Amino acid sequence: MQGSVPALVAEAVGTFLFFFIAAGAALIVTGDPAAALLVVALAHGVVLAVLVSSLGAVSGGHFNPAVTLGLWIAGKIDPVRGLAYMAAQLLGGAAAGFALAAFFGSVSGAVPALGQGVDAMEGIALEAIMTSVLLFAVFGTAVDPRGPKIGGLAIGLAVAVDILFGGTLTGAAMNPARWFGPALAAGAFDNWYVWWIGPFLGAAVVALLYRFVFAAPEQA
Repeated sequence: MQGSVPALVAEAVGTFLFFFIAAGAALIVTGDPAAALLVVALAHGVVLAVLVSSLGAVSGGHFNPAVTLGLWIAGKIDPVRGLAYMAAQLLGGAAAGFALAAFFGSVSGAVPALGQGVDAMEGIALEAIMTSVLLFAVFGTAVDPRGPKIGGLAIGLAVAVDILFGGTLTGAAMNPARWFGPALAAGAFDNWYVWWIGPFLGAAVVALLYRFVFAAPEQA
């Protein structure tokens, strides 16, 4: 895999920085819940847009096992490289979780969790739907040659909007590594499967649509 080492380093470092800033914001905000949610959404969206734009040329700027799975299903990345990306992302997420624990003493407030009245099946469905929004942004603006090449802006906005909608429902992770890093550092694994099944399901649906329904004639 030519260029695999720089790409894996970029995925690990990018994921670390993404979660350190984004999850760190969730630990810092206080006061009005609506204002806090807005701050967290903007922190996630803006830092992801910056990192995708900055490191996309090196690795593609996935920073999310669900994104990598979607690109694999769509035939845009081979399985070996995809698994290596996922390992790098989980490593970066874990490093961010433990770094935040070292700074703040506890990261439990940054672990995605189900909101009041939301059960696991509803959480899976919500995470799948929100992840599909993210994957549509990825495929439509970063993968599809017909789409506008606007860096990570649309991808960051997708994450921010999803958090504004679902932050109080599931934590709006849309990313198994986003759950994994803080959860590992906090030792909090309740309903862990929600943040794996949901994002992977949403990513798979969008990837299949882009591969078999939305692909340009020369790509089909």
